[in-house]
Amino acid sequence: MNSIFYAVISAAAVVLMILFCRFQNNKIDVTEYTVYSKDVENNLTFVQLSDMHSKPFYEAVKKTESINPDAVLITGDFINDKGKNKEKMLEIAERLLKTAPVFYITGNHERRLENFESLMNELRNTGFQVLLNDISEEIMNGNTITILGLDENQAGFKDYAARRKGTFKYRDMSPLFRQFEKHNGFKIVLSHFPENFEAVKENNYSQYDFDVQLSGHAHGGQFILPFIGPVFSPGQGLFPKYARGSFGGRPKLIVSRGLGNAEFPLRLFNHPEIVVLKVKKGK
Repeated sequence: MNSIFYAVISAAAVVLMILFCRFQNNKIDVTEYTVYSKDVENNLTFVQLSDMHSKPFYEAVKKTESINPDAVLITGDFINDKGKNKEKMLEIAERLLKTAPVFYITGNHERRLENFESLMNELRNTGFQVLLNDISEEIMNGNTITILGLDENQAGFKDYAARRKGTFKYRDMSPLFRQFEKHNGFKIVLSHFPENFEAVKENNYSQYDFDVQLSGHAHGGQFILPFIGPVFSPGQGLFPKYARGSFGGRPKLIVSRGLGNAEFPLRLFNHPEIVVLKVKKGK
């Protein structure tokens, strides 16, 4: 009798654990930020999607559709480094484009793909505006919006090894930022790597004249522990600072916790996240 009882309890515990993990990985949080700018006359709404990692997350698409943004901004790792679920992710792309224009940058996972160039062309063919160290000046709801999309390509396996040795050298993006600063309107930087905002000494992005940087990559630290916070991020190590939330004034860094998982399959107290950026007229 005792053995049956313990078997039932064990089975129930396993089922509860599976349900808990499923909830942690699939319950989407929507986090809204509001920024005021003298460079807009009419209100704008942007949705940031990051780090889907080949997860055909249709619930995220539905939430994006319900928000009805002026544009969708994808900050990398849309498809993982195995090219998993590529056709389904292209379907996701087409659905997003029915809602709003989509501006997309690469993450470290896309950059590891042997078919990188053909994937970029496939995304362009869906209608994605693929920004590989490119600047796009747009008119949205009567406002001039300039978007700099960075293709930093700095997180291959050799790069991680160089970081551990202390020999990694960050790319000098200053010529691109100087060109970006000459453009008009509200200025947004899309960068996969949040630590590049101010943690990199001479090459940090926060020194330049723009409004908001949107980043991902850190997955919210994967686990967020009570009283401790985010646990780990590639490129930042243990207890990363730039794993979630916002930093600075102008420019401001906003870090998405992302929507999917990479090598490690479980989030803990760290639900998938959609970021909504509201831009309103003001000082």
